[in-house]
Amino acid sequence: MVKEIAYETTLWDNWNKNQNEDNANELLEAYMYLVHYHVQRIIPTLPKSVDREDIKSLGLYGLYDALLKFDSSRDLKFDTYASIRIKGAILDGLRKEDWLPRSTREKIKKIDRAQEDLEQKYQREVSIKEIAEHAQLEENEVMEAQKDSFFANLLSIDEQSNQLNDENNDGIGNLIRDDQDITPEKELLKKENYAYLIQAIKQLKEKEQLVLSLFYDKELTFTEIGNILGLTTSRISQIHKQSISKVRQIMAQENTLKSGAE
Repeated sequence: MVKEIAYETTLWDNWNKNQNEDNANELLEAYMYLVHYHVQRIIPTLPKSVDREDIKSLGLYGLYDALLKFDSSRDLKFDTYASIRIKGAILDGLRKEDWLPRSTREKIKKIDRAQEDLEQKYQREVSIKEIAEHAQLEENEVMEAQKDSFFANLLSIDEQSNQLNDENNDGIGNLIRDDQDITPEKELLKKENYAYLIQAIKQLKEKEQLVLSLFYDKELTFTEIGNILGLTTSRISQIHKQSISKVRQIMAQENTLKSGAE
């Protein structure tokens, strides 16, 4: 451990003295494990059509961007800062592309209609098996399409957060505040939007709130959350999707009321 710290210190000393390509490559290699970590975390949530190497390239770009922009005088570890930039670069790259084929989007719409029809008919939450039978699909097709839909929803919400805050933000819950850039108006707007989000989440059922907290705050996978709550991964996925949909509806209603009042 001591040798590793000394080695990293030497790399940073070399970089601070001379920010050339060789010193940059040595630091990138030393912190490449951060890229591998975030790629490993996000790959299971992506459609199968997404290439791992493409995600790795996005993460490497984020790491290099972090190296160039890192301010060692701030009270922030490079590991923490780089992780945020890596995750942000991956999400930004994914947002710029439509990763879902048209056939998958059509299947998602079909599954959503089937789920809505069944829930209205039975007045309860329905199972994957029931949805599959109603939509005339295999259960694994429904689960795979829902996973793709969850990821698309996550990107959509993250992008909406960027637009509302009008900042180059790297993702929900992963903002680096810079007092030199953020104006009082932007800070007030950010707090107001977070307040709306918190109030919207409070209107969800207790289990829905818990799933969102474990997924976004604790960064657990659907499988890990399922083990904690004693539910299947597919059930956690359903709860997550329903919770996201409810939050978006509640916030849309709040925005409409706010606009009307103004």
